[in-house]
Amino acid sequence: MRRTRHLPQRSCVACRQVRAKGELVRIVRTPQGEMRLDQTGKLAGRGAYLCRDQKCLEQALKQGKLGRALAVPVPAEVMEAVRESLAGRHAKEKQAAEEAGELRSISDAGA
Repeated sequence: MRRTRHLPQRSCVACRQVRAKGELVRIVRTPQGEMRLDQTGKLAGRGAYLCRDQKCLEQALKQGKLGRALAVPVPAEVMEAVRESLAGRHAKEKQAAEEAGELRSISDAGA
């Protein structure tokens, strides 16, 4: 019998939707008080999770949910890093989708 692997679940601080931990972006406040984007999801400190969606980020900022979850105001440079990360990810996804579409059209043309 095959055993399924447990996937940790976390909820977005903005929309409260529960997702797999890997599908969310983690922002952490380290024990030294520094705030940063946690790419690995393993940095020590108080963390808050956001969907990889610009709408959730804007909602969390507008309503103060991210600062409340981290128990400190969020610096503008941290928010810019998160915005850039989300924008870069969306650009990569779009490019991959376009390339996949090109590959499909090439394979369709060859058939």
